[in-house]
Amino acid sequence: MSVHDLTGRRIIVTGGASGMGAGLVRTLPGLGARVVSLDRDDVAGPRIAEDADASFEHVDVADQQSVDRAVDSAVDTLGGLDVLIHAAGIAPFAPSESTPADLWNTVMAVNATGTMLTNQAAFRHLKAGGGAVLNFASAAGLDGLPGKAAYAASKGAVLAWTRTAAAEWGRYEITVNAVAPAIWTPMYDKTRSEMSDAELAAHDAFMAQRIPIGGRLGDIDRDFVPVIAFYASAGARFVTGQTISIDGGTLKVR
Repeated sequence: MSVHDLTGRRIIVTGGASGMGAGLVRTLPGLGARVVSLDRDDVAGPRIAEDADASFEHVDVADQQSVDRAVDSAVDTLGGLDVLIHAAGIAPFAPSESTPADLWNTVMAVNATGTMLTNQAAFRHLKAGGGAVLNFASAAGLDGLPGKAAYAASKGAVLAWTRTAAAEWGRYEITVNAVAPAIWTPMYDKTRSEMSDAELAAHDAFMAQRIPIGGRLGDIDRDFVPVIAFYASAGARFVTGQTISIDGGTLKVR
């Protein structure tokens, strides 16, 4: 059996309209999975899902009624649920000393509360037969990230939530793991476009030292999707409460 064989796996992907979430929506059906994409982008979301032979549901992950409705509808479409991949999140820039309270609350609502709400909604459907939850965290939640204090704090909350849910939900044969990716996305392209030539050169020099494999962020299709495919498969049933670093060696064993 191929470790990437997802034949028959019923998967919900949040944040499926962009970046790594979109990469998963595009590729997981080709590995045999049935996929429903959840996102608030009603333009790109349905288009990406349709092109991949997946389905789409609108969701605001910070709103409980929206999450419950979207997850329940997705499960109806799939005829059950085996895996939740929760990739939705935001990462606005603001230094720690000047982070506005409104921005802090928004980031926490989307990244931290959104993780809780989507996980709880999935749990209700996974409880009877088991399954897997993969929450997107970040190295920022462990090491911090200058210029993105609220984002780093929210991802720290995701890590703590994931470990706790893993401990509590194991008795239902539900695994809960966190993903800490260092992957090149359109959001990263935007960040790079906002740098001066000098800033970009300094950034690239730093990344070359920071990432042992290749000296740059990884590729969605080559470096990211195959790892997620394994952790979404039945072969990963004995792995839970872990932070899965897909980052070329940026984070070392802790």
